[in-house]
Amino acid sequence: MSLFTISDLTKAYGEGGARVVALNNISLTIPQGKFIVILGASGSGKSTMINMLGCLDRPTSGKILFNGTDITAFNKREMTDFRGENIGFVFQSYNLLPDLTALENVEFSTELANLSRSDAENALALVGLADRMNHYPAELSGGEQQRVSIARAISKNPKVLLADEPTGALDFSTGIMVLGVLQQIHLESKASILFITHNREIAKIADMVIGMRSGEIIEIYENEAPLAPAEVVW
Repeated sequence: MSLFTISDLTKAYGEGGARVVALNNISLTIPQGKFIVILGASGSGKSTMINMLGCLDRPTSGKILFNGTDITAFNKREMTDFRGENIGFVFQSYNLLPDLTALENVEFSTELANLSRSDAENALALVGLADRMNHYPAELSGGEQQRVSIARAISKNPKVLLADEPTGALDFSTGIMVLGVLQQIHLESKASILFITHNREIAKIADMVIGMRSGEIIEIYENEAPLAPAEVVW
């Protein structure tokens, strides 16, 4: 079953001689329930495509269907509602509020989604931070802060988790730990995960890999036997 169906998607910035095409007429079907890596160098269009899929931005032309619904036709309010109901975001920067504890940071997200305190506690427990809930960001390591941001993203049980270089600012061992958390979430919740990276080794843990270059898709393949994060070395 398809999750996203992308048709002739283009995103351009600027006009005339200053026009930059970030996505160039992309068509693609993204299946539901998969751990998918979007692979490419900086400037390849990975983040732009994620922003379109997550309704953070609008394409210049083309369509995106989410379970058959054209999300590119949404107004601003509908885009906001769509994100709140369906999408969890994890970025390279943790974006935690420094004056709130780990639990309060996640609770802030659940309150916006009209969920309970227990949803926030369960999300932190799932990422292995049950004993660090009352610590402030400054009291947490980089890996722990990233796990708080993952807990915040999954606390509302999103259908899709969009992860934009979440290991980019982490050292190898911490990055592997975060990959393990994401894979565990994928296996337990059956949420679809779209993971952006420039690291081809990380792509080995994915069910499916979408390679990008200069705003275009250059390869799509499936890993017959995805690796466990502990098996990946870079």
